Amino acid sequence: MSEVPGLALPADVADLRLTPDGVLRIDWADLHMPVLRDLRRRFREDKPLAGLRVAACLHVTSETANLMRTLREGGADVALCASNSHSTRDDVAAALVAEHGVSVFARHGEDKESFYRAIAAVLERPPALILDDGADLISWIHTERPEQLEGVRGATEQTTTGVSRLRAMAKEGALAFPVIAVNDSDTKHLFNNRYGTGQSTIDGILRATNVLLAGLTVVVVGYGWAGRGVASRAAGLGAIVVVVEVEPVRALEALLDGHRVLPMSKAAPLGDLFVTASGNKHVIRKKHFNSMKDGAIVCNCGHFEVELDLPGLAELARERRAVRPFVEEYRLLDGRRVYLLGEGRLINFTAGEGHPAAVMDMSFANQALAVELLAKGAAPLPPGVHQLPRDLDHAVARLKLQSLGVEIEELTGEQEEYLASWEEGT
Repeated sequence: MSEVPGLALPADVADLRLTPDGVLRIDWADLHMPVLRDLRRRFREDKPLAGLRVAACLHVTSETANLMRTLREGGADVALCASNSHSTRDDVAAALVAEHGVSVFARHGEDKESFYRAIAAVLERPPALILDDGADLISWIHTERPEQLEGVRGATEQTTTGVSRLRAMAKEGALAFPVIAVNDSDTKHLFNNRYGTGQSTIDGILRATNVLLAGLTVVVVGYGWAGRGVASRAAGLGAIVVVVEVEPVRALEALLDGHRVLPMSKAAPLGDLFVTASGNKHVIRKKHFNSMKDGAIVCNCGHFEVELDLPGLAELARERRAVRPFVEEYRLLDGRRVYLLGEGRLINFTAGEGHPAAVMDMSFANQALAVELLAKGAAPLPPGVHQLPRDLDHAVARLKLQSLGVEIEELTGEQEEYLASWEEGT
């Protein structure tokens, strides 16, 4: 990784001349992030992260940039790499380096080798705190830089996939420090995953294809909060939604939400559009691709492209060609065509702009509060996966409501006493 010309700041970005565009993009997002803006003002005064080095592996977007600004205002020395190169905005990366003093190692479209080289660069100086999106940075420091583990006070993780990986590490006794599962906070997954992923996934699909969803059969694989969001928005646009699930309670919920529920083998021949949101591997496999109708469109909004068996699809194809930006046609041996969007990567980031800033406002407010909690260390957490305290979760919700001009009811003293007692009865 190289030094940025004219700056004593280690970084590797595409082009610093993009800085003015990045500044505008960051400022536009900031306009819609009042909760994080309020926290940034407090961080500027209190300096809760003074002298601490923070390493982050996140989507390098304008929303993330405002989180990085908040950490910098709190006194932190911040280094950032990309959790997904297809979501990296090169202008934002440039502005973070040139205007906000963040060491950024990210370029749009970088390959897997560059991805890991960027992670190594972020960890070149040992961090005290880590922010992760998918647990790649946490996994890397455990396997490649174990000598740095002792200096890590803790980390945060903001994806369902990452939390699952970290719980597996903790179960095996391999996790060396505490991680706050920001993803599990109500003001994160109930809003970011459902409303953010739901809207941005449909947005990415429409930008890539310009198809009319009304009347199409849309198969949503996985009915977690992201899948719920995609399904509800597709249905709202007139699509017929089929849900594929392995968990019986979620399948029942999908059914009662008005969707059809089928196993993948029966859904594959019916779907016009397939969206994976499971967080698992090969939920659409070679045999499923082979039974799809001519013209079927397939995409992913789960964390990794491994949700789709892309090698299996390639084996079925006699030829491949790009037909639109972000759309690749696979012509099967019998002449049927299957269209893959965004190389199977996150369609909301590859073809769209990712989650709206208004919903990331809460997610990144959670991140900032979690980092502050770990930095203070008044009551150090043991190694493992932990929840963000509920009072902080509620504080974020209250700040968001205030920013929207919404007032809510308050309990009376009598009501508080009633809820806290057992003697009065019904």
